[in-house]
Amino acid sequence: MSKILLEIRGIEYSQTQSGSYVLDLKEVGGRRRMPILIGGFEAQAIALALEKMTPNRPMTHDLFVSVFVIVNAQVKEIIIHEFNEGLFKANIVVVHEGIEVDIDARSSDAVAIAVRFNAPIYTTEKVLQEVSHISERREDESDGVDFDEEDLEDSDSDENDMKEVPLEELEYLLSEALENEDYEKATRLRDEINKRKK
Repeated sequence: MSKILLEIRGIEYSQTQSGSYVLDLKEVGGRRRMPILIGGFEAQAIALALEKMTPNRPMTHDLFVSVFVIVNAQVKEIIIHEFNEGLFKANIVVVHEGIEVDIDARSSDAVAIAVRFNAPIYTTEKVLQEVSHISERREDESDGVDFDEEDLEDSDSDENDMKEVPLEELEYLLSEALENEDYEKATRLRDEINKRKK
């Protein structure tokens, strides 16, 4: 599995989902970006660690750090290895007594741990290809192709219009629909995506 090193570009308030944030990850030495929608608690946990701020009482991620230190375990790296139905999956790679162990984690929690251990954050080429073009297109306004939720809502009444929306954008909108628990919209999006992948 070829790994691609990522860096944290920042955390922004989500324009599409109230109470959520976007963790902006970027490929080191490249232009591709990987936005991940995260909750407010996780955003705060990552921001505190980035700013080297110490809360009055340890947060959950700080507790993990304390436990790892006590048992003499090191966080080697984290790998965001899968993107499926709008959800990212990650592994925290921990080394204990010379043995490497992969711990399954949400990507936001894995990043919060990585920042505390100064551990590198990786993804795979497959994941980056699946999600990076979304952010590249939104950054580059010169291509003239950018769809948002309003475009899709207009097309809900006419399924033919949905066919004009690029597959990558449908996958992104599916992710948002699932996060918003809008399962009716998610079902329509998934049906269209599955039709195209046949």
